[in-house]
Amino acid sequence: MNFLSTFVTFENLHEVRRLCHWGPVIALSVIAICSTMAILDSIIWYWPLDTTGGSINFIMLINWTVLILYNYFNAMFVGPGYIPLGWKPENIQETQYLQFCRVCQGFKAPRSHHCRKCNRCVMKMDHHCPWINNCCGHQNHAYFTSFLLLAPLGCSHAAIIFIMTMYTQLYERISFGWSTVKIDMSAVRQFQPLMPFSVPAFAATLFALGLALGTTIAVGMLFFIQVMILLNIPKIQHYQTGEEFIFPYDLGTRWLNFKQVFTWSGTPKGDGIEWPVHPKCHQHTLTIEQLKQKADKRVRSVQYQAVEDYNGACCPLSKGLQTFFRTPCTEEPRIPLSKGDTILATRGTKWWMYGDKVLSEEQMRAGDRVRGWFPRRCVEKCHYDTAASDSTSDKKVN
Repeated sequence: MNFLSTFVTFENLHEVRRLCHWGPVIALSVIAICSTMAILDSIIWYWPLDTTGGSINFIMLINWTVLILYNYFNAMFVGPGYIPLGWKPENIQETQYLQFCRVCQGFKAPRSHHCRKCNRCVMKMDHHCPWINNCCGHQNHAYFTSFLLLAPLGCSHAAIIFIMTMYTQLYERISFGWSTVKIDMSAVRQFQPLMPFSVPAFAATLFALGLALGTTIAVGMLFFIQVMILLNIPKIQHYQTGEEFIFPYDLGTRWLNFKQVFTWSGTPKGDGIEWPVHPKCHQHTLTIEQLKQKADKRVRSVQYQAVEDYNGACCPLSKGLQTFFRTPCTEEPRIPLSKGDTILATRGTKWWMYGDKVLSEEQMRAGDRVRGWFPRRCVEKCHYDTAASDSTSDKKVN
């Protein structure tokens, strides 16, 4: 049991339920298919017990699978780290620079955000990733980034195996017409394959090749985006309001930024609440900027009134084909509307809008908040817009 705990740390046993989600199901299915087919095709193409090259190829393949799963499960189960419920700074004077979370009934520490999916304030939240069904944040940032690096490398290796297996098995069966292309097949022809390469095997290999190439491209792009965030400025935390702003957590060099996340022990530096900052900044430089962001959003919000009922469906066919097919590709919630409801919209597309439903005083005192997407055709802009004036007393609330 101690051996297993060194690989995956479960905060609680109920964390296993994170596997019961479409993201981990798809991710683990792709890993299983690519790994299984790569192992089988390695046996067909390059038997590992006959040559040194075959042994190295097989060991590397197993190594990719183990490392990918190790970092994937740690990113999922270790988690990002959460701000304690009801947290407040030791110095009460600092609360004026912090936002208050009504759900967690505490103040948001610098760099933290409240995640609607996890229903907690997350330390150094980057984003909520559906593929691990958890947030990427302070404690699992290194595991998540390592997974994004290893997955394309492993899939690239698997893709080479798939291509070479199909080529070697079809080499004598189909004339490719490549009179000038010669590949030395002597090393891989020293034995007869243990498994026949039939038509179903060819179809399965071709399917696995598509998954491997698609994963290499998609996850590789995510890796480069994550590296930019890790070494420079996280975009979720940087919101300009027209003033000169120095990102406080950029320590000046990429190497110093890198060492804040990746350590030899595997545990990131810091406690997730206080951070080393740029010499020209202080602990609350970013939180002050976020308060300005909130005020700016309230000024820019537009008041709408619902003119049609909406049940909160993700793809409502009754609201028109364009609304059905142009539904936002996001896990952000849809909010049901009743005729006469008032909504403060902050952004939107041609067919959908995003905003907060105006609630009763009792609901607001209870800490309720209804926020999400709704079809644009279900609302009309109010002739009088009191959005800015109605929210002046709610400056530091989640």
